[in-house]
Amino acid sequence: MVDAEDQVLGRLATRVADLLRGKHKARFTPHVDTGDFVVVVNAEKIKLTGHKLDQKKYYRHSGYPGGIKTRTARELLAKKPEDMIKLAVKGMLPKNRLNRRILTKLKIYAGPDHPHAAQQPKKLELQEVKNGECD
Repeated sequence: MVDAEDQVLGRLATRVADLLRGKHKARFTPHVDTGDFVVVVNAEKIKLTGHKLDQKKYYRHSGYPGGIKTRTARELLAKKPEDMIKLAVKGMLPKNRLNRRILTKLKIYAGPDHPHAAQQPKKLELQEVKNGECD
């Protein structure tokens, strides 16, 4: 279980992608799914550095001519904060069939509550970054 409160999006996504792939394990194999399930809570409290909230754009297309839609990171964070983390993690996974299987093990929730208490997830502490330096 990872708490996304006050975490930088890219750094969090990198750590989560590594956990999902199983790169922290000694038996890691690139073509085999050896990763863990990851639950991310407090997705609505994620941070972006610089002016990315207003300058970063997310695109989607309906498939019809002229059907492209754009949203800024601020709009996406207000409406669907889970999607912002999911898209960041998805971009850091391999671009093959394993990607889809690995992504099903990622569970993201906007608030602090999640329905996975029965599985007794272990809380993972991530380093906080302040002023460009790790604690």
